[in-house]
Amino acid sequence: MGEEPSLTGAEGGASVEQTDQATQRRPDRSALREGDAVIFVDRKSRRYLRILGANTKVSVKGAQFSCDELIGRPEGTLVQSSLGERFRVLRPTYAHLIPCLPREAQVIYPKDAGQILVSGDIYPGATVVEVGVGPGALTIALLRAVGPAGRVISYEIRPDFCAMARKNIASFCGEVANWELVNADASRGIEAQDADRLVVDIAEPWQVVEPAAASLRAGGVFVSFVPTVLQLKAIVDALETNPAFALVEAVETLARFWHVRKLSVRPEHRMVAHTGFIVTARRVV
Repeated sequence: MGEEPSLTGAEGGASVEQTDQATQRRPDRSALREGDAVIFVDRKSRRYLRILGANTKVSVKGAQFSCDELIGRPEGTLVQSSLGERFRVLRPTYAHLIPCLPREAQVIYPKDAGQILVSGDIYPGATVVEVGVGPGALTIALLRAVGPAGRVISYEIRPDFCAMARKNIASFCGEVANWELVNADASRGIEAQDADRLVVDIAEPWQVVEPAAASLRAGGVFVSFVPTVLQLKAIVDALETNPAFALVEAVETLARFWHVRKLSVRPEHRMVAHTGFIVTARRVV
């Protein structure tokens, strides 16, 4: 029988010393950094979104916190205000960020964003055309899903929404090289060609069915979010009567949180019920 391979020598991979050096070089991902978006969570689980900036202070419920004292500390740090109230400081998850996002238009909530990513099969490296950017909530989810190898091209007709989306993307995603924002009416044509996915969030999505057919590659996925039954009927009819699309499906997602405290286990009194319908279709030949 041959000799056992060494776990620390050249044949067995990295030595313990090399592993320790690699660990030392690895940045501490839990440490809060300048420019991070964070949430202050109070004892009632209420969340307050703030941005950490060097040499600045943030105000939370009337109390001032020095950002310099938070930068470098790990997520989950417990801080106490001058008023005696305690807060946990964490980077927000996507689900926590979106309800707090500065906006002038309604956002697509996390439960629908998640369904859009799954039903629309948004994958790393995909080229996604987005029609209707609003405050950029769904754009953030799309950028995270396609990754640095993918591309997101957003069409928005309103300049004020474009400005808000640019500000939010810059604040919460930083510099994004693979995002393009086009201030134009997508119903008059979409320049992007051979797109893998096309996501629509506008009041009259049926107006972009023809441009979407011209933009999507064969096998691509069309996804539309609409809040009302009349809009649902109109977009489904437009897709089903267009020979460029097939496999039209509609779904609604409901989310119900639960209250679990000691022996009190019950559904929350309020739930995120109807927000909209998600319609998908495949581009066919």
